[in-house]
Amino acid sequence: MYKRQLEDALNLLRASKRPVMIVGHGARFCMPGIVELAETLRCPVLTTFKGKGLISDAHPLGCGVLGRSGTPIASWFMNESDCLLVLGASFSDHTGITPKKKTIQIDRDPMMLGKFHAVDIPVWGEIETTVGLMNNELAGADHTTDQTAEIAERWAIWRHEKQSRERDDWSDGLASATIFAALNRHVPEDAIMPVDVGNNTYSFGRYFECSRQSVLMSGYLGSIGFSLPAAMGAWAATQEDDPRFRGRKVVSISGDGGFGQYLADFTTAVKYGMNITHVLLRNNELGKISKEQRAGNWDVWQTSLQNPDFAEFAKLCGGEGWTVRKPEELDEVLPAALAAKGPALVEVISNADQI
Repeated sequence: MYKRQLEDALNLLRASKRPVMIVGHGARFCMPGIVELAETLRCPVLTTFKGKGLISDAHPLGCGVLGRSGTPIASWFMNESDCLLVLGASFSDHTGITPKKKTIQIDRDPMMLGKFHAVDIPVWGEIETTVGLMNNELAGADHTTDQTAEIAERWAIWRHEKQSRERDDWSDGLASATIFAALNRHVPEDAIMPVDVGNNTYSFGRYFECSRQSVLMSGYLGSIGFSLPAAMGAWAATQEDDPRFRGRKVVSISGDGGFGQYLADFTTAVKYGMNITHVLLRNNELGKISKEQRAGNWDVWQTSLQNPDFAEFAKLCGGEGWTVRKPEELDEVLPAALAAKGPALVEVISNADQI
């Protein structure tokens, strides 16, 4: 069966002019072969949100995240494709993989194949092995359209749009585009980045451009408060001898709702001298819940938050803390926080609507 499925998949790829690859978290250990195949096919590589950063956004074929947390680049190439090659992705509603395109799905778990909607060619097999066989069979292929120039053009359009959003009025707090542009400038390329749940996380998916950072997030974005405890676990990994983690900076991101769930854990980070920089987007509400209530034509109910001064809280715990109210302060505060010895918190007064 596997041999027939593989041959069917290869025939569809050989007939395709504009294939697109969609990579999920399940393919995270298979990226060298996947990138090699993408370079052979000269096709865009999109990721699910949980797969963010598996291919660098600086790679000529990288198109960022597909779906509600994603870039218009990824959506555009999926819509313009004539074939989707999906690897290690769950087809969740959040990702929004269209059922209207010819689709090859490769997964080691047979229960994932066609789970949410039918696919044309399900391939039950190890992703790394299957992609290796595809690379052997398709080596030297030149039948596809080289989409590299189109990808660069779409990135230019999106970056121009992001810059225009940075100029939005920030009198009621900084826009997410402004905050994540600054993080792009200052976060180390090899940082480990745990993220939380809510609009702050959607904005991270949309605006932050990964180079070599490793992103950690909760499954299905359901665990509010995830980022700080995950950052503590990631920091513990950086103390081991494993060269994949040793010495890497940990930069976590959350909203005020998420941080408020586990803010006492900050004292544990202080106790053990955990070198974590936590960026907290404060808008004094559960912004995602407010947005969902408005979308349902309901009254916004019980989403406001009564917050402390989080930067002062960090100092009272024995760490370091800063509050950012103006865009220009980001380029001063972020380097200082990243250079701190021990846990540091950057509280950014943000706009709940400019996400």
